[in-house]
Amino acid sequence: MTGETDPSKLTEAQKDALIRILTAELRSLSERMKALETENAALRQRLNLPPKTPQNSSTPPAQGHKPSSAPHKSGRDKGHPGAARALHPNPTRQQAVTALRCQHCQADVSGQPQAVVHAYDRIELPQIKPDVTRVMLHGGTCPCCARRFKAAPPVGLQPGSPFGPNLRAFVVYLRFVQAISFERLARLMSDLLGLEISEGALANMLNDSGAAFARQAGLIRQELLSGTTLQSDETSMRVGKCNWWNWVFHHDDSAYFMIRPSRGRQVVEEFLGDVRPDFWVSDRLAAQMGWAKRDQQVCLAHLLRDTQYAVDAGDTRFAPGLGKLLRQAVGIGQRRDQLADATLRSYAGKLERSLNALLRTMPANQAGEKLQRVIKRFRRHLFVFVTNRALPATNNGSERALRPCVTFRKVTNCFRSQWGADLYANARSVIETARRRTVGAFEAIRLALNGQTIPRPEPIPQPSG
Repeated sequence: MTGETDPSKLTEAQKDALIRILTAELRSLSERMKALETENAALRQRLNLPPKTPQNSSTPPAQGHKPSSAPHKSGRDKGHPGAARALHPNPTRQQAVTALRCQHCQADVSGQPQAVVHAYDRIELPQIKPDVTRVMLHGGTCPCCARRFKAAPPVGLQPGSPFGPNLRAFVVYLRFVQAISFERLARLMSDLLGLEISEGALANMLNDSGAAFARQAGLIRQELLSGTTLQSDETSMRVGKCNWWNWVFHHDDSAYFMIRPSRGRQVVEEFLGDVRPDFWVSDRLAAQMGWAKRDQQVCLAHLLRDTQYAVDAGDTRFAPGLGKLLRQAVGIGQRRDQLADATLRSYAGKLERSLNALLRTMPANQAGEKLQRVIKRFRRHLFVFVTNRALPATNNGSERALRPCVTFRKVTNCFRSQWGADLYANARSVIETARRRTVGAFEAIRLALNGQTIPRPEPIPQPSG
């Protein structure tokens, strides 16, 4: 039946059929209109939400928009009074210069007593060139047995790789600390040192160092598992053509890194084995929850950012009070060394009572309701740090440990093979642990290649009395 059909010429049966068709079409259009109205309302609601920034979410700082700085003032800026470079504590050599004549009247003053009136440093680099030792092992024919003999190689100069430990440590440092790619690293060796090393030779040099760093990373892991507290976090890494995850497990003066293709619980289980620490600090990722035997502290910095987002979204009831309470708790944690245990327990009780009162508040919008559900779920993990001095209030230590890994990822685009990822994780374990023990990165790499453990700083003696 076409639309040009004259309704007056239709029979009763044809009219009934036409009515049924039009009714079904009208019902379909009505349902479609309701779906579009629902979608439109949801989109409008999203348009009214504030943007997520590093200040109100877990958005990386690099993705935030920084405001333009104030325009530069014309004219010469005044320097800071009294600011000058300090003299080097251990100069290579000293050169004492005495005056021969007075610069005012040109009188001879060479015989007069003189003292140091001005001291300054002149810093220079010597010419950088490789130190190459050519070993020539002599030999001959034994007069006794008539067999050929050859001199034994000197200790430390045995045949094998032509690259010594200092050069090897230098390459590891430039690659993993300064994030220099193989192509640029080969060019740097040629331009700066006058040493031609191919990219393949550099890769072999790093690969040969893998066992030394694996041994040191294993010792670091054992130290972490022997403690009572652990902290963890993860960030993405690229291995081959796949997305992997770079995990860090750490506490106090030790840190251990793992790069695995998963972000799940199996990575934590692989690291822990049968060990379960008493306390754990992390964000709220499910894979990092539930590993502590006694209790877990969730990161309050993440919660403060989520709270700020709820405030930006318009919640004027629940989120502002929660933000004030969390900042108060963090402030107490920063003063724990000045407070007695009984005082901390009293503060913990006050925080819990204030939280109970806040949870009875009705949020003003959906963002506030979502935040309140999160708080109700994790409330027993919010203030564990107040009475446990070994726990931080945030997981910022994990994020600081991972920050060089993020820089490495952006500069080098990560790894082509798994052995490179494993080597980087082990080397990063050594370098980060050394940083926490006030040992320089280059020195830590040398120690690892020589099979030596990273020393801990000597404890500062406490005054008696």
